[in-house]
Parts: sequence; structure tokens; C-alpha cells
Amino acid sequence: MKQSDPDISGQRANTRLYRRFAAGILGIGVSIALWQSLSSTIGSALILPGPAEVVDSLRVLLASSSFWKAVIGSMERVFFSFIISIGIGTLTGIASGLNPWIRDSLAPIITTIRATPVLALILVAMFWLPSTGVPIFSAFLMAYPIMHTSAYSGVVSADKELLEMASVFKVPPNVKFFKMRLPAARGHFLAGAKNALGLCWKVVVAGEVLSQPRFGLGTGLQDARLSLETPRVLAWAVATVFLCGISEFALGILAKKEGGAPEGAAK
Repeated sequence: MKQSDPDISGQRANTRLYRRFAAGILGIGVSIALWQSLSSTIGSALILPGPAEVVDSLRVLLASSSFWKAVIGSMERVFFSFIISIGIGTLTGIASGLNPWIRDSLAPIITTIRATPVLALILVAMFWLPSTGVPIFSAFLMAYPIMHTSAYSGVVSADKELLEMASVFKVPPNVKFFKMRLPAARGHFLAGAKNALGLCWKVVVAGEVLSQPRFGLGTGLQDARLSLETPRVLAWAVATVFLCGISEFALGILAKKEGGAPEGAAK
């Protein structure tokens, strides 16, 4: 008796998932082996500690209350910068998609923000804002163009023939917007949000390294660097990468469930 097409498709999907998982585990194993080999060759924990030393430092961090306060502080800054970039970027992106004049007016601003180095933004922000506000402001400016472009691309991706037909039949503008343009923009929005979230994590931590708020992952990184504790520096970095990866993964699952566009669509 032949299996149904859904069963075959499900088996193929599971096979691909297992293959990707196995390949990921293999890649991690090879990377750790190379890391250990290079660390042993160098022979200096100050330059490159081994994986075991970093794990020991990470274990000590996880047992300290200051680490969790730093995690909460950074997560709050990431959340605020992410929400602000989504809110303003979506509004300006939709407005640009609906009005060519607004699009052309904002284009130079978006281009300038994209071309400005992150470090320059952080340094300038340090003159204007308190240490806790610098990472939020810098992350917002970096993530905002992504959300703006994603929202704009989504709005203009609506079926042109369908929109023309709606105009012929005098469909109200609000109906065209909510029933035609917004559904077309959903995938672009979710993919852009995933990219913006990852960027917020990176810029927030970089901003904390320079601005030194009381609690933050970047503050911990900088303190460990100044103390010449390389294993602890890498332990803070591992924690940062893990938190960023988990949040991006969770948002990626949501985007996939909602039929999100590929990541490249948001860039």
C-alpha cells in the first residue's frame, strides 16, 4: 500500500532536519577540536585559552548574581531598541510605500544611517546620552533602516494587477491597505524583524563595552578585558552569542510559521 504524499513530505522534512542537526553538531565538534589544537600550540591562556578554561569561567559567571543582573540589563536595552526600531521603521516604511514623496525625502537619511560606522554612532551618542541610553540609541539607529526597508518592500510587493482591479471597482483605500498590502508585507516584516533583533544584540553589547552602564554584558566583557582575564572575556562572549542566537531562533520559528520571506528579502 502506497504512502500518501503528506506522509512522504513529512518524512523528507524530518530527514532534512536530522541531516542539518547532524551537520551542525559535526561543525561544532570540528570547531572545538581546532580551537583546542590551536590553544595547545600557542600555550598561553592569556592569548587563547582552551575550551575547558572558558567553560570553567562560564560556570563561575552563571553562579554569580552580577552576571544575571548584566543579562537582564542587556535584555532590557535590546528589547527597547528593538521595539522602537520596529515601531518607527514600520511606520516610515509603510508611509514610503504609499507615498513616493515621503520615500524620496527619507532616502538620503536612510542611506546616511546605513553608511555611518557603528563605532562612530556610539561615540557621538556618548556626548548626548547617559551610559544606559547609548546602547539603546545606537542599536535603534542600526536596526531602524532594516525595518524601514522591510516594511517598504512588503507594502510595494502587493499584487499590482489586484490593486488595479480594486481601483477599477472603487474599493475603499482602507480595504486595499488592510486586505491587500498588509498581508503581502507580513513575510517581509517578520524576516526584517529577525535581522533587526540580531543587530540590536550586537550593537547593544558593543555600546555597553564603550559606555559602561552599571549592569550589561558589554560591561562584563570590558571589565574582564581590563583584568586580562581572557577565559572570562570569552565566557561573556559565549553567553552573549547564546542569548542572541536563542532570541533570533525563536523569532525565526515565528516567521516560518507565519510564512515569512527569506532573510534576504529584508535587506
